[in-house]
Amino acid sequence: MSTKRECTRCGACCVAPDIAALGKALGVPCIHLDEQNLCRNYEQRPEVCRSYEADAMCDLIDAPTLDARVAKYLALFSLVPGRDDHRRLPILR
Repeated sequence: MSTKRECTRCGACCVAPDIAALGKALGVPCIHLDEQNLCRNYEQRPEVCRSYEADAMCDLIDAPTLDARVAKYLALFSLVPGRDDHRRLPILR
């Protein structure tokens, strides 16, 4: 059974995965992510972003910096930006 988690606004979900709806590649920050790891386009963000909820992945990649969280995410799935941009990853809930 999944437990709902509070979003920590760490920004990892806006950097690590690819987001096809935005043409965002794996490991590249979304163009809408600001310096505080918040979405500049929040009210008009695509459905994939609207429907995302913090989940077990957030706990698995917890780290003190955004770069460290992204690195842990990519390592968890053995992904290399540029090589694995085409892979679609499961969302853990």
